Amino acid sequence: MARPTGRDPSVSVHEDQPITEPVVAGFSAFGLAGLTAVDYLVDQFEMESVGHVSTGGLPSITPFTEGRPRHPTRLHADADVPLTALVSEQFVPAWAAESFGESLLSWIDTSAVDELCVVSGVPVPHGPEDHRTFWIATEDFRERRLADTDLSPMGNGFLDGVNATLLERGIDTDLAVGVLVTPVHPQAPDAEAALRLLEGLVDVYDLDVDTGPLETFAGEVSNYYGELAARLEDAAESDLPDDRMYM
Repeated sequence: MARPTGRDPSVSVHEDQPITEPVVAGFSAFGLAGLTAVDYLVDQFEMESVGHVSTGGLPSITPFTEGRPRHPTRLHADADVPLTALVSEQFVPAWAAESFGESLLSWIDTSAVDELCVVSGVPVPHGPEDHRTFWIATEDFRERRLADTDLSPMGNGFLDGVNATLLERGIDTDLAVGVLVTPVHPQAPDAEAALRLLEGLVDVYDLDVDTGPLETFAGEVSNYYGELAARLEDAAESDLPDDRMYM
């Protein structure tokens, strides 16, 4: 889908309560691994919705369960969980990625949030030895969260799209930003990739969560996530970010 003429995307964040914990984000992209991992945390910890993101000028969806609609991009939190989860079922085309990311950053600038972690699959050729989670992170995020983990840095390459916009802000400001990535396969959801990202989050944030049921969870939502994946497949190539990574 080409960029609609004369329509710039508009994005606004609505909080039901102040957000103070680090934000962990999973977006609708690349095997849906990041989205699946963060959605699983929301489900396992029974985190409550504490805000949402409204978008205009983007391909719209309104997800629903048992006839009850919900915002496609939501913030979830729980008093016993040391993070706020950002779950985005909204597909963001490449041409809108910068505006979408900048809008999230504008909200972060006016909030008490000083840390952001994005989890994402990357569609790169890989062997079984690469079935692990890697990081790309700013220095303050590395010192704060990664020093005591077993996660490995990504060797070289580049990010683009929303991930790049968010990470670039962290380079020049005191916002600590980390991106956890893992190779994904074409099927969606890629439950094994989501499990690797989830285990990465457990390691980074010292979470007490049972990762065992993840494949069952992914299976339960596979039809729904399959429809999201079909939207990604139907999107024009120019709408998709490259996110080419080199190990």
